[in-house]
Amino acid sequence: MLDDRAKLLLKALVERYIADGQPVGSRTLAKAAGLDLSPATIRNVMSDLEELGLIVSPHTSAGRIPTARGYRLFVDTMLTVRRESLSPVGDMSAPSIQGGQPQRVISHAANMLSNLSQFVGVVMAPRRASVFRHIEFLSLSERRVLVIIVSPDGDVQNRIIHTQVDFSQTQLLEAANFLNAHYAGLTMEAVRERLRTEVDALRGEIADLMKAAVDIGVEGDSDHEDVVVSGERNLLSVSEFSSDMGQLRRMFDLFEQKTQLIRLLDVSTQADGVRIYIGGESQVVPFEDLSVVTAPYEVDGKVVGTLGVIGPQRMPYDKMIQIVDVTAKLVSNALSHSK
Repeated sequence: MLDDRAKLLLKALVERYIADGQPVGSRTLAKAAGLDLSPATIRNVMSDLEELGLIVSPHTSAGRIPTARGYRLFVDTMLTVRRESLSPVGDMSAPSIQGGQPQRVISHAANMLSNLSQFVGVVMAPRRASVFRHIEFLSLSERRVLVIIVSPDGDVQNRIIHTQVDFSQTQLLEAANFLNAHYAGLTMEAVRERLRTEVDALRGEIADLMKAAVDIGVEGDSDHEDVVVSGERNLLSVSEFSSDMGQLRRMFDLFEQKTQLIRLLDVSTQADGVRIYIGGESQVVPFEDLSVVTAPYEVDGKVVGTLGVIGPQRMPYDKMIQIVDVTAKLVSNALSHSK
């Protein structure tokens, strides 16, 4: 536990470092905190903060910078977010997102997050529950079956499953007819739930075939989840990253491959309101020097996706919280009114 003086000094140090990016010395910290303390007293407090793992001294400087743990304590207990309207940025006189096609809304939101934050904006596209109108099975070769799933709008997915036994075309037709007769019009997730209790009347092998087909249909839903990323080049202007080309390359790989981004944003979907993930404190953020501020967005009151800002640990968290919170509300409103 920190006493009030230590908390005040830590808060001042984090805010000062966020503002100018330079390690903070005891004399500078005394002015920033507005306390009438001797440099020796401040050095003692900073030594205590360093022992607690909240700040660290870079090798080349007598000053201190916050650690991931220090940022976390600052964000959780010392941060105050002002709720005034966002300041105009660039040629955007006021933040707004017009309703329309979901992909346009998502793309606009990613650009807005990037422009307002000057970091990277990311938006996970709304989840689409896969509803099937018709399903067919076609034997390809020994223990390989092609599953053809047709959606209500005519979209066709072709997927291959490997089975434990060989199926005749008659057996495949029987399984397809059962699924089409009983479950057409339901989501794959709903079909999977019902199959757990409703296929006892069928022979075990055919039940297993249907379960496997529905499982790959559900997996296909997650494959179609996309992440729109905007403003990756903004990281080139961040001093912490610009001097390390290896780290920049790894981060650009992250944005290109998107798998880890989807995992991160998927975790955030389950959160209530704005969440802050600080690299180095958990396995959620893949890079130690990154922080991510996220918020879920809704359509008609139901959470369908997540958006956020990715930037350095040394980011103005109060402003990022405000940007992400406002953008999530704008996206929710635009998608709810464009249906």
